[in-house]
Amino acid sequence: MNFSLLEIVSSAMVLFAVIDIIGSIPILIDLQTKNGKKIDAFKASLVALVVLISVTFIGEKLLGLFGVDVSSFAIAGSFILFIMGAEMAIGIEIMKYDGPGGVSIVPIAFPLVAGAGSFTTVISLRAEYATENIMIAIFVNLLLVYIVLKTTHRIEKLLGESGIHLLRKVFGIILLAISVKLFMSNVAIQLKTLFPGLESLVDKV
Repeated sequence: MNFSLLEIVSSAMVLFAVIDIIGSIPILIDLQTKNGKKIDAFKASLVALVVLISVTFIGEKLLGLFGVDVSSFAIAGSFILFIMGAEMAIGIEIMKYDGPGGVSIVPIAFPLVAGAGSFTTVISLRAEYATENIMIAIFVNLLLVYIVLKTTHRIEKLLGESGIHLLRKVFGIILLAISVKLFMSNVAIQLKTLFPGLESLVDKV
C-alpha cells in the first residue's frame, strides 16, 4: 500500500472541482421541483460511488471494448450538460426525468456526479497517483455529495425563492460554459488524432 496524504488531498481537490456539488445545488432543487419527490441521498451517493470506483479500474478498458475513447465519451457528456444548462438558464424543459429510479439515479448519480468530467478525471489521475489514494479521494467527495443531497431542502429554505431563481440562472450559464469547454477541448483532441499535422500547422500560423 502506498498511502500519501499529499496525493489524497490533491486528487480530492481535483475531483471536488470537477464534481462541483456545491455549484449543482440549483440543479438539485430544480430536479426535486420537477419530480415532486425527495432525492434519495444514500442511493444517489452509493450509485455514484460504485460507478466512479468501477471507472477507476476498468473505465478506459470498458470504453475500448466499444471502440470509444475518453475524449469521445467526454464530447457526448458535454451535450447532456449543455441541455441541463439550457433548461436552467432559459427556463425550458427538454429532458424528462421520469425513470424508475426517479432523479436519484439519472441524472444525479449519473451524469451530474459521476459523469464525463469525473470519468475523465479519475482515469487521468491513475496515471499520476496511487490507486488507493484516488479511492480515498473518491470516498471523501461522495461523503460531501451525500451531505449536500441530504440537506438540499434546508439550503432551499435558506436561499428563498428569489435566491434559488437567481442561482438557477447563474449556474445554468456556468454549466453551459463548462459544457462548451468540455466539448471544445475534446474536439481538439479528436482533430489532432485525425489530422496529426494540424497542430504544427497552427503553431506556424
